[in-house]
Amino acid sequence: MIGKLNLLKHKILKLIRVEITKRQVGSYQGKFWVNGPTRLSSTTHIGKNVHFNGMMVNGVGEVHIGDNFHSGTNCLIITSIHNYDLGTKIPYDATHIEKPVIIGDNVWLGDKVTILGKVTIGEGAIIQAGAVVIKDIPPGGIAGGNPAKVFKSRDMNHYNELKSKGMFH
Repeated sequence: MIGKLNLLKHKILKLIRVEITKRQVGSYQGKFWVNGPTRLSSTTHIGKNVHFNGMMVNGVGEVHIGDNFHSGTNCLIITSIHNYDLGTKIPYDATHIEKPVIIGDNVWLGDKVTILGKVTIGEGAIIQAGAVVIKDIPPGGIAGGNPAKVFKSRDMNHYNELKSKGMFH
């Protein structure tokens, strides 16, 4: 009995998280799942079949997340920085410099990935757990480390075959 109650509680919590996220984001294209603590921004735009297992977006810049995206737990996207260079005060002033982030279709982020602003992660890329992404990752790239570096690429022929058959998780 306790197991069934816990399962029901878990399902209700997931539904509540989805409803909260719908009110947070600028737009969403279709059904998505929120399986862990997630806080997005009003400048976040998400595609279809997106799975958040724990994501936070900080900043005022835009985030575009493609279809079939999956995040691990405790992921962070930072979309703006304080104006420290040309500002009116030090160490920084009250203005922000927007740094948008674009995440392509079918991207998978491991646990505790941090993505800094002004980064594009290409379609089908995989980012290893704990990575700090500071520059663009090409389509199909597999990257890890701090700063994240591409150390391998997906077999794009196999990837495209699965994509053409609609084989999405």
